[in-house]
Amino acid sequence: MAKVVVIGAGAAGLMCAAKSALKGNDVTVIEKMDRPGRKLMITGKGRCNVTNASFELSELIENVPTNPRFLYSAFSNFMPYDTMALFEELGVPLKIERGNRVFPQSDKSVDIVDALVSYCKKSGAKIIHAKAKNFELNENRIISVVLDDKTKIPCDFVALCTGGKSYPLTGSDGDGYAMARSVGHTVTALKPSLVPLVCSDNFIPKLQGLSLKNVAVTLLENGKKIYSDFGEMIFTHYGISGPVVLSASSHIKNMGKSSYKFTIDLKPALDENVLDKRLQRDFSQFSNKDFINSLNKLLPKKLIPVIVLLSGIQPSIKVNQITKQQRLSLLRLIKNFTVNISDFRPIEEAVVTSGGVSVSEIDPKTMKSKIIDNLYFAGEIIDVDAYTGGFNLQIAFSTAVLCAENMN
Repeated sequence: MAKVVVIGAGAAGLMCAAKSALKGNDVTVIEKMDRPGRKLMITGKGRCNVTNASFELSELIENVPTNPRFLYSAFSNFMPYDTMALFEELGVPLKIERGNRVFPQSDKSVDIVDALVSYCKKSGAKIIHAKAKNFELNENRIISVVLDDKTKIPCDFVALCTGGKSYPLTGSDGDGYAMARSVGHTVTALKPSLVPLVCSDNFIPKLQGLSLKNVAVTLLENGKKIYSDFGEMIFTHYGISGPVVLSASSHIKNMGKSSYKFTIDLKPALDENVLDKRLQRDFSQFSNKDFINSLNKLLPKKLIPVIVLLSGIQPSIKVNQITKQQRLSLLRLIKNFTVNISDFRPIEEAVVTSGGVSVSEIDPKTMKSKIIDNLYFAGEIIDVDAYTGGFNLQIAFSTAVLCAENMN
């Protein structure tokens, strides 16, 4: 019976501990927070988007912008349908929503957390509430995990599942990176991913609270298209947020060095020709009105003053005096409403951390360290991250299962 120590009782840690204990190992989970799964509790706005019902391996890989090839073995070994089957077996009925997002039917993340904690304990793993500080080594092996109070927990295998740096109040404050570095691992540059974006345009505060649905968006780096998406977003007092913005943020690799713009097609269902006919029809109907009062049928109320300002057309001009050139300029503005990205919001607001322990130092077939003989990694601590939609939790579960299967 191997002594296994799992550091961190989040999604990856709890799954890894349960699977390892079920193999007959003596498993101890070290969790510094008073409750396990704190970050899981707030995922999916408290509903817990537990995985994504993408059942093709290629589909999963396409949704991982950072080091996707590293995850082939982990995903192949434990797919989203395995995750779904497990939670159903644990007594949590699931449902699939738009974008193949999978949630508990109850819409309560606590059901997922409770199921994982129960699974972990019933499998025979022990959870202790303490802070892992560092490792005691003998040559190239960890022989014990040293706690804050200098207590030593002897081990045959260690799994680092501490999460990243996002949402530090839940316990993922980056201390796992320091532990990895202390035994010779490289930690790549850390930045927020799946994070709201700060915009420099002075009209942004006027749009605060405006939610847009069914818009087509494009992210440009130095004028070159690097990502496009379709869906929902929201304007905030500092910039933009919402599902399409969070996904776009994971493609921004050179913030501060490159110029990033975010363009929004406010009417993606209408091509330019159809939209022009629509504008002409509205202008004909409101021909004697001031321009600022002619767009109520076409655009959200909050957006109209900003569109009028950016169009350069006088707000008080009568609609019947607007030239064709002005109308076509307005059309292009509606199809390419552009905001300038100046920064990420703080990493503390990010859904996940981009960056982490270098994948070149981890065996993708086992999750074992290539530097320390009995050290393994799972979850967000590794330099992999995915789009929003349940993919990051699937990474946590898949890497955790692979990790558990190889610690023997």
